[in-house]
Amino acid sequence: MIAGLLHTVPALAPTFDALVADAVPGAHRQHVVDAWMLETAIAEGVTPAVRDRVASHLRHLADSGADAILVTCSSIGEAAEAAAASLDIPVVRVDAAMAAEAARLASPSPASQANNSPLFRPETPSDGRKTQELLAAGRIVVLATNTATLGPTTRLIEREAAARGVAAVVTATVVEGAAAARAAGDQATHDRLIAQAVRDAAEPDEGPAAAVLVLAQASMAPAAESAGVAVPVLTSPAGGVARLAAALTPSDPGTPDASANRPAPPGSGGISPRQPQTHTTSQAHTS
Repeated sequence: MIAGLLHTVPALAPTFDALVADAVPGAHRQHVVDAWMLETAIAEGVTPAVRDRVASHLRHLADSGADAILVTCSSIGEAAEAAAASLDIPVVRVDAAMAAEAARLASPSPASQANNSPLFRPETPSDGRKTQELLAAGRIVVLATNTATLGPTTRLIEREAAARGVAAVVTATVVEGAAAARAAGDQATHDRLIAQAVRDAAEPDEGPAAAVLVLAQASMAPAAESAGVAVPVLTSPAGGVARLAAALTPSDPGTPDASANRPAPPGSGGISPRQPQTHTTSQAHTS
């Protein structure tokens, strides 16, 4: 059983390697790391050249024997979905599970839905606190450290919300200075800025609080632990790895790779049994 992983941040490869090793014991992990894709996405957007590179890396992983692939960069998630249509193995977006959970958590409670109100309008001044809670019920705040991730993650959450019939309001914000701090090797400042942004969104001075907070990049996950807020704060690594594990795990434990017979999401295809390969890491950089 081989798990393919496509990264744009070299420092995240060991993190995901450990997570996949824990989630799918015995699976070989094959990594492709290409920092150029994210650098270009930040500078120019997800260009045709980036989309071509994503598709090329996914084909390489599939041809090298991967049974399923996890794309660990949210910024190239839409490009990965498009490329997955030509492959016969599942391709998992790292933020897919997170987006689905955000939409679920943002759904108003049955009681507020049954109110058929003006859901967000108080009947009396004393209802102000309750109204703030109802306002928050459909509010999802996405935080990112670069602009390239805002669009893909926001659109994915909106798609998940629409599929669930949730009238969610999704807002997206870049945490200023966090990316520069991380690039300079100052992880402490990176995490502090993100934690403060989480607190600001969860406990705003004015307006409704978020029902759920989404940290768009996998590299933001460690900062969530120090925020200390009551609002759910979702990060992508655990959910992404869980979906990869589900794609790799046989539906019948007695039959190797029996998951090939399990229906797969549209555009993902089934899993084909392959010969194991050793863990390899490749890097691709172009000007």
